[in-house]
Amino acid sequence: MKEPLDIAKEHNEMIHEAAASKKYRRAFVVTLLTTIVLAVAVAALWWRLHASPTAQIEPSTARTSEAAPPPMQSTSVEQSATPSQPEMALAPIQLSPQRMQSIGVQIGEVKYQPVTDEIRFYGNVQADERRLAYVQTRFAGWIRKLYADATGDFVRKGQPLFTIYSPDLVTTEQEYLIAKKNQADLQQSTVTGVASGASSLFSATRDRLLQWEIPASEIAKLDATGKVITDLTINSPVSGYITEKNALPNMYVQPDMHLYTVSDLSDVWVVAQVFQNDAGKIKPGDRAEVTVDAYPGRVFSGRVDYLLPQVDTTTRTLPVRLVIPNPGLKLRPGMYVNVRLRLSLGKQLVVPGSAVFHSGTRNLVFAYRGDGNIEPREVELGSRVGEQQIVAKGVHAGEQIVISANFLIDSEAQLQAAAGAFTPPPPGAGAAAAMNEPAQTQASVELTTDPSPPHKGSNTIRVKLTSSDGKPITGAQVTVTFFMPAMQEMGMAAMKTVVHASDKGGGLYEGSGDLGSGGTWQVTVTATQNGQVIVSKHLTLNATGGM
Repeated sequence: MKEPLDIAKEHNEMIHEAAASKKYRRAFVVTLLTTIVLAVAVAALWWRLHASPTAQIEPSTARTSEAAPPPMQSTSVEQSATPSQPEMALAPIQLSPQRMQSIGVQIGEVKYQPVTDEIRFYGNVQADERRLAYVQTRFAGWIRKLYADATGDFVRKGQPLFTIYSPDLVTTEQEYLIAKKNQADLQQSTVTGVASGASSLFSATRDRLLQWEIPASEIAKLDATGKVITDLTINSPVSGYITEKNALPNMYVQPDMHLYTVSDLSDVWVVAQVFQNDAGKIKPGDRAEVTVDAYPGRVFSGRVDYLLPQVDTTTRTLPVRLVIPNPGLKLRPGMYVNVRLRLSLGKQLVVPGSAVFHSGTRNLVFAYRGDGNIEPREVELGSRVGEQQIVAKGVHAGEQIVISANFLIDSEAQLQAAAGAFTPPPPGAGAAAAMNEPAQTQASVELTTDPSPPHKGSNTIRVKLTSSDGKPITGAQVTVTFFMPAMQEMGMAAMKTVVHASDKGGGLYEGSGDLGSGGTWQVTVTATQNGQVIVSKHLTLNATGGM
């Protein structure tokens, strides 16, 4: 049994434990209530920070809607922020005389004047197929004597080629002579039908000789001698060169055999190859000039006869047939010749070729208004003729335009357009924006192309964006601009290609664009996010493929 002292001691310990447990429960409840109050305060603060700007913007939107319809404003903002928008708007600019002189601005004029284009290409001389003659017989027989015995010989019209013996021809000649004698003997007959029958038989045998193309001289000789001609002489039907010969002495020939081919080369064809983009400028009847290295200084004049319908899929050229008179037979089949066409395009509106600036999908000229005022103008172009460019729409005759330093002016116009589109924040909004806006991202850029190096034509452009801590940047608008300055000594205008790269995820952006030439390109990579430029990098790339 426990002692009273022990019992009292246990009782005191139980009292202390109960008091400690009560203090712990009280501290836990106080801590829980404090946490709940802090959570409610944080939620209220978050709600005020996010709900208050919306409440401030709504009255401004309502006031703006009174001046202009909200849907039109919303559409305008969406279009300007869309990455697929191909070009930035251009704004008129003004330059000081010192600035114009420092960047090399030159002024020209739009003119309305007669335009003559010149196209040069090559061709080959061919025999005129309309002047080819085939020598055949219309009866079977044996060749006896051969006069034209070599390919390439020149023969004149009516010159003997060979003689032939034909049993069928001899039989017909005998019938002809008999019918002729009977017609003479029975012409005075009083019997009905005898004279007319003899005349009909004579006509039939004569017609048979004519259908066999027996020369009239041979028939006259037959009438004069009254004897059968065993060896008939066949003459050349045209004057020209023997380009094919199949006749041999003592050879048996049939009506379907080509014995000779005689080419009349007094006129020849020149079949030339023109690029398909020049085909629309050429029409039958256009005058042509042909030169050949064999005769320096000699010019052969002719005309376009026909544009053949099939384009060569390998060279992308279209055959054009010219007819060229050939006095003295200087042009021979197979010769390689140079062809020049001078085409009159009538009166056209033209500007110097260097005045046109190719800005992505647009063609621009910069109209000069005087006192340094320059206005970008989008134009529709026609053909380029030498150093001049035909303009179909966008300018008028007599206007002054800039004909040099167009790239610098285009850049200035885009900068001023971007500056004009900026709307400053309302008073007092700058401090709040600075408090809530994160610090500007410092990004690094890696540019690659496919193929690498890029080439003339279509290329795939890839841009890799990473932040300063190595993390990929997504959701940005990336633009890659390729520029090659004009080369006046080579007759090349400035070229510009703008590629809008789309977000492929993981900080990778990809787009495609066409480079108009090989050579060194100046490249500018610009990335924007939330309306601010996060990186702009300049570099140069060498493209392959030639000019």
